[in-house]
Amino acid sequence: MQCQTVLPGTECTFWSKSGCIFEGGSCQLIEADCEGCERIVTGTIGQVCSVAPSPSHKWSVGICNFATHRRVEIKTEDLKINPLKASKKAAGGKKK
Repeated sequence: MQCQTVLPGTECTFWSKSGCIFEGGSCQLIEADCEGCERIVTGTIGQVCSVAPSPSHKWSVGICNFATHRRVEIKTEDLKINPLKASKKAAGGKKK
């Protein structure tokens, strides 16, 4: 259904016939960590997240999974491959 309070006209999963069913009855304002995110929109109460009604819960365990301004860096270790084993593995499926 469409939100009628904070973001009128936008689709919201927390809006029901009896109003907003999210805790507190409304979306919550963004956190300081949210600054720079593309998902920030201005609602009737101020700046809110367009996909998460409670940004503080998203940032409580680390980085928000909806954040567009921060990326998680995955560290990969350079694995040394034995060239002899690599050539045997590559030739393993070939028949003469």
